[in-house]
Amino acid sequence: MLLMHAHPDDETINNGATMAKYVAEGATITLVTSNRGEEGDILIPDLAHLGARESDQLGPHRVQELTAAMKELGITDHRFLGAPHKQYRDSGMIDTDPNKRPDNFYNCDLDEAAKFLVDVIHEVKPHVLVTYDEFGGYGHPDHIKAHQVAMRAVELATQWEVSKVYWNAIPKSIIENGIAEMKKRGTTFMGLEKAEDFPFAKADELVTTVINAVPYVDQKIAAMKAHGTQIAVDGPFFALSDNVGVQVWGDEYYTLVKGELAGPRDAQGRELDLFAGITL
Repeated sequence: MLLMHAHPDDETINNGATMAKYVAEGATITLVTSNRGEEGDILIPDLAHLGARESDQLGPHRVQELTAAMKELGITDHRFLGAPHKQYRDSGMIDTDPNKRPDNFYNCDLDEAAKFLVDVIHEVKPHVLVTYDEFGGYGHPDHIKAHQVAMRAVELATQWEVSKVYWNAIPKSIIENGIAEMKKRGTTFMGLEKAEDFPFAKADELVTTVINAVPYVDQKIAAMKAHGTQIAVDGPFFALSDNVGVQVWGDEYYTLVKGELAGPRDAQGRELDLFAGITL
């Protein structure tokens, strides 16, 4: 499996349990991250000096966080796109100064970036590729570009055909259930009241696949904690986990966009294995 992500921590939030599950089952996993997340907010006050407007050392620190997180998940092959020949920078959000920098990921040449990923595809020969949808999940420029790069690389790879391509997804019904359960306990998720307030909510009928990986939630939570500058232990992600239970982090959802659905299905008709139907 090959995963194309934008920043350190995106991989764990979206696919941590899936990654840990398939590693445990003997799959080879390669993670490619587009940049080091230099423009991210810093949730640890004592590390505020690492920010882009001070020492600009958040990127190297997040590399260390990613390394620690991948150790928790059992991932040994994690790379940055273009390394060691090219280094892309975090693009920030649209209409910000970081987004105007010529060295950021969002402003890079699409085919140049895609060819770096093609090299990885030709090397590791993945049967499955996982990335974001065309909106990047929630509209971040780097997520959108990661989607574009991944899909273009699949097109350009001539020495190996990726059998199945999935986009990360979260069903609207799952978000609605989570909001309802948290309201019962007298709290909210980031103050949001309904699923429509979440830009990454997907209509249930667009979600084709679910990976049930509850036994690997502890690994996912440990990996999330490793991304300390980005994910607060007392923040909304862990509040969601505490209030709704491990299922919220143990089930990870996808939309199949290349290949055929195969294998057993759940009660909603969703595929249960990303590798189903692939002949080795």
